[in-house]
Parts: sequence; C-alpha cells; structure tokens
Amino acid sequence: MITLLILVTLVCLLVPAYVYAGYPCALWLLTLGRTGATHRVWETHPHVALIISCYNEAPVIRDKLENALKLDYPKDKLTIVVVSDGSDDGTDDIVQEYALVGVKLIRQEGRLGKTMGLNLAMEQLSSDVTVFSDANALYAPDAISKLVRNFADEQVGYVVGAALYTDQGSGASAHNENLYWRYELAIKAMESRLHSVVGGDGAIYAIRSHLWQPLDQKDINDFVNPLQIIAKGYRGIFEPEARCYEETAGDFGREIARKERIVNRSIRGLMRVKATMNPLRVGIFAWEVISHKLLRWLIPLFLLIGAVGSLLLALAGYGFFQLVAAGVLLLLALAGAGHLATDKNALPVWISVPYYFVMVNLYSLRGIAKAVRGETQVTWSSARPGQD
Repeated sequence: MITLLILVTLVCLLVPAYVYAGYPCALWLLTLGRTGATHRVWETHPHVALIISCYNEAPVIRDKLENALKLDYPKDKLTIVVVSDGSDDGTDDIVQEYALVGVKLIRQEGRLGKTMGLNLAMEQLSSDVTVFSDANALYAPDAISKLVRNFADEQVGYVVGAALYTDQGSGASAHNENLYWRYELAIKAMESRLHSVVGGDGAIYAIRSHLWQPLDQKDINDFVNPLQIIAKGYRGIFEPEARCYEETAGDFGREIARKERIVNRSIRGLMRVKATMNPLRVGIFAWEVISHKLLRWLIPLFLLIGAVGSLLLALAGYGFFQLVAAGVLLLLALAGAGHLATDKNALPVWISVPYYFVMVNLYSLRGIAKAVRGETQVTWSSARPGQD
C-alpha cells in the first residue's frame, strides 16, 4: 500500500513539473535549428473582415474604432464590424456614429454571449479572411498585414498575433499576469515552429473565413474554432510581429475569476473536438494540446493529490516527502499572507507569486468542477476595473 501511495504521489508531483518546465524544454529541443518561419510567407492583401466583439464597452469602443480606421491595410479590402451582445450603456450609439466611414454594427438581442454573436456575424460576411478582436485591444498599424501574410501558405488555416500588456508595472497583479503571458508567448512561438500554436487569442487572431463552422453557445470561440481548423488538416501559426496592446484586469480577483471561466469553457470545448488529441489524426499536435491545455487544466487535481500524499508520507517518516510537505506548507502560508493582505496589488514578489499560483489553481479547480456538473458560463463581462 505504501509503495502505491509513493508511486501515485510522485506521478502527481511530476506532472506539474513536466507541464510547466518539461514541456517547454522539450519544445525547445525539438525546434532547435528551425527558422522562425516554417511555412510560406508573402505580402498579400485578401479582403479582410475585422470583427470586434463587445458588451457594454462605451468607455473604450471609440478608441478601438479610431485605432481600426488607422490601420495601414488597404481601405477597400477591410470591413470593420462591431458585434454588440445586447449592450445597454450607449456602446451601439457610439458605433453608429461611424456608419458613414464604413463601420457596420450587428446587434444581438437577448444577451446570448460572444460565441452566438460571432455566429450571427459570420452568416452576414463574405470576406476571404476574418480577424477577431476585443474592444480593448488596440492594434499596431501593421497588425493585420502581418497576420494575413501567413495565409500565402495554403496549409495555414489560422494565425494568432501577440497580445502585449501595457500596464505590467502598475501593480503585483499586472506584473504576475505579464510574466505568465510572456512565458505563454514563448511556448506559442515554439509550438508554431513545430506544428501549430494551440488555440487562438480573442484579442487578435485570424482565420480563412471558409473554415468557420457555427459554434455551440457554450463553446469558447478562440479555442474551439482553431481546433476545428486543425482537425480539418490545416496549421495554426503564431505571428509575433502582429501586435496588439491591452491592459490586464489590474486586480487579482478579476484576473483569477477570468481564468476560472476560461478553464470552465475550454475543457468542455476540447471534448467537443477530441480528434485533436488523436496523434493518428493530427500528428504531434496531439501531444501539444494534451501537454499545453489538458494536463495544465488538470494540474490542480494533481497538486491536491500530490500534496495530500506527501503529507501522509511525511508523517510516515519519509525524508524526501517531509521536504516536499514543508515546501507545500510554506507555499500555502505565503499564499495565505497574500490572501489576508488589504492591498494585494502592493504585495512583494515573494508573496504575490505564491498567492497568484495558488489562487489560479484553486479557481481552475472550480472551473473544472462546474464543467463536470454541466455548468458553463456563456455570457461575459470585461475583466477591466470598473466593468461588471
């Protein structure tokens, strides 16, 4: 019995280590010597529809539209569309001010969620390429040009840009989220060189429009849609030079709650496109999606089992597990200190990192539990301060 407990505990401790460190190291080894572009890239100007999803974005929608109108992509090849999911704060009125310069408003009544809004919009568009964006993501002038040049390769089905944060120095929450995101961008770049970047980014990603297929209301579009494209035999490319800029949630609570929603919807979405976990269908991409997504979402379960096992083995006198148990208790103590702090954005890094790590995993566990119970959040609100 003790042998089995040791084996299970070790496996549960090693899986998080593999996901956070082993997987990126393996990607690095597998992509050594590969050039940045593993596909054909050429300057091209297909007709593009830029879809901006929003719900009650009056504070930022004007800046977003001004930004979109200043993009250096040919004006006769770019259609700007705003999909409003029943906004009631004046967002639609602001968008309609731009009708004379070609901005199209599609209003969805009844607050049905972002995914249903995109289904509605895609029914009405006939562009070669569709770029999906959020209202708070401001694009670099050449962002769309950098995205679409990758579609010169017929095997490329979707392209993901680099969303960068502008407020990484404004507090502990923003600092931690920025560090995590830079780590993610490095992984995306290596995945792209090996086969395909796993998933899109709601702030900036593009697809060949004919590859869109209507999504279920509970699907998270920037994850399920790219997986569907992979299942059809196409690749997904990360384009680091296609940049947009946005702010983090700026608050630990909002950022952690956002991750709960993402895990809750994504784990269900992956089960809808299970073919992408079959190496006989998609090759090495199956390893990528299992390592980067499925195992990462399940890390809270592995950590919980590993921690309990370590405590039991520590009490049984096993020296190695006594060290592990001590580390777990220290981590929880630091996270507890962060939780009790009044101003969490002023936390020193040695407390904010443990707090961020523990809370993200706890809320991810909540997201998994809700998914198992069949609970999925289909509507969304901005995670920015002041937005509900």
